[in-house]
Amino acid sequence: MKFPENLKYSNDHEWLRIEGDQAYVGITDFAQHELGDIVFVDVDTEGETLDKDEIFGSIEAVKTVSDLVLPVSGEVLEFNAELEANAAAINTDPYNAGWIIKMKITNPSEVNDLMDSVAYTTFIGL
Repeated sequence: MKFPENLKYSNDHEWLRIEGDQAYVGITDFAQHELGDIVFVDVDTEGETLDKDEIFGSIEAVKTVSDLVLPVSGEVLEFNAELEANAAAINTDPYNAGWIIKMKITNPSEVNDLMDSVAYTTFIGL
């Protein structure tokens, strides 16, 4: 499993890649591995501003459905439309092609509450 050093990680197994005042959000390699084959992603919060730890969508694997939890407060700007046709991109490339949303961060200080890759690997017991 990979955990890129340039990302931040949440207790809910989402990652955050910051680009200016915007960020991309997806689920970690660990999370996709635990879920198994991902078949559908539902994000109906595009255009909404949500608080940290609010649910912004759900992800469906063959055997389960899990909530997607926003790691920091912000506005959901865009859903990765490529996932509509190929949700399995999250399994094969969770940090690039498998990004789920692009967001505008409204409270940048919340990023400090997230883990770096070393802390995250410790958190998941690796």
